[in-house]
Amino acid sequence: MTHSAAAQAAEKRIELRVDRISQLFNMLDPFPFRERDIDAEAEAFIVGWARELPRDARIGIVVHLPLDEAAAPEARALAESMAHYFAAQENALAGELRELFRIGRLSLAIGCVVLAVCLAAARLIAGMTGLERFYGFASEGLLILGWVALWRPMEIFLYDWWPIAQRRRLYRRLAQARIEVVPVP
Repeated sequence: MTHSAAAQAAEKRIELRVDRISQLFNMLDPFPFRERDIDAEAEAFIVGWARELPRDARIGIVVHLPLDEAAAPEARALAESMAHYFAAQENALAGELRELFRIGRLSLAIGCVVLAVCLAAARLIAGMTGLERFYGFASEGLLILGWVALWRPMEIFLYDWWPIAQRRRLYRRLAQARIEVVPVP
């Protein structure tokens, strides 16, 4: 088996059948064909199937079109158009991830300041005479408040970025997918 045959064999295919190329793209989009957004339903179909594929598999997208549509200039530009769209989506998700981490860093800084203020306030209350009964309640409350202030940044850095990074990798794989137009009678 040759190298390209082995690569073909490892490729997992997503197959679509449409009557017109325009069904794949948002026709309200004013941009030239190569820069148009993919139709939301077509994207959901492709992305849904791509999620089911093994993460290390190369993706192939096979678009079955009637003979006249397959001969249209848009059919020859289909691979470039789809790659452009999925690459743009990957870039948008990269920006979303950067923004999430920026918010996480800011939230972490604020949370650390709030925790430090809460701990200092608890120590200050502990040093005051006449507030011994109040100290336990106040110190525990301030400690809880300080840790709650760190909840959101920890949530961002531990969990929230995973789904975005996974979607970004999926769109990168789709941007690199081999697109094939198959004419059908």
